[in-house]
Amino acid sequence: MSRRRLIDRFFVRGTVDEVEPVGGGMLAIGISGVPGLDWTPGQQIRVQVGETGFMGALRTYSVWDYDGERIQLRVYLHGDGPGAAWAGRVRPGQEVLFLAPQGNFVVRPADYHVFVGEDTASVAIGAMLRRLKGPFHGVIETDSAALDLPLTPVFRNGAPAAESTLLVDAVAALELPEKPGIAYVAGEARTCQLVRRHLVADRGWPRRSVVVKPFWTPGRRGMD
Repeated sequence: MSRRRLIDRFFVRGTVDEVEPVGGGMLAIGISGVPGLDWTPGQQIRVQVGETGFMGALRTYSVWDYDGERIQLRVYLHGDGPGAAWAGRVRPGQEVLFLAPQGNFVVRPADYHVFVGEDTASVAIGAMLRRLKGPFHGVIETDSAALDLPLTPVFRNGAPAAESTLLVDAVAALELPEKPGIAYVAGEARTCQLVRRHLVADRGWPRRSVVVKPFWTPGRRGMD
């Protein structure tokens, strides 16, 4: 079997057709020529950001939207790793390889929904909110610029995002129905733990009602 055919057994091939800043430290990257993918809002793709083949580095990005032919990513520009380097150099016309959408950070049936996260979670949360049917509440934390999401904004103003008591305090201030719904908590790992602890220990929610997706934590690589 040829190397190309072997790669095509595992990866999807597409062509970058858009690279545009969209504010909030985000870069919109469009990938066209990818029909027939199975995507649920909140899921991610793993993009080949290094050398083509099986040895290149993969980085995980939440999908902002997919119309059946074209995927749009919103990449949060931070750090200086392989993912940031790829986002900084990619241009329209380039081929990109990625693994098909995957992940279980998706909307579940519930009487109402609660979304909690910071900048790194805003793409997954935004995709979920656009397709959501039913009432919702939530908080989104960012450094200083408001993210374009219909959630209560919390501004760090230079404070660290790790173990964010600002975000936990904002969740504690939410007026929620007495009966638990489903909460979707994403972003920095230790902050996610703090939010889940509040919902379970302070509000009496069952642990199964809190869906957690840690994207990063200081000093640890390879999280998605």
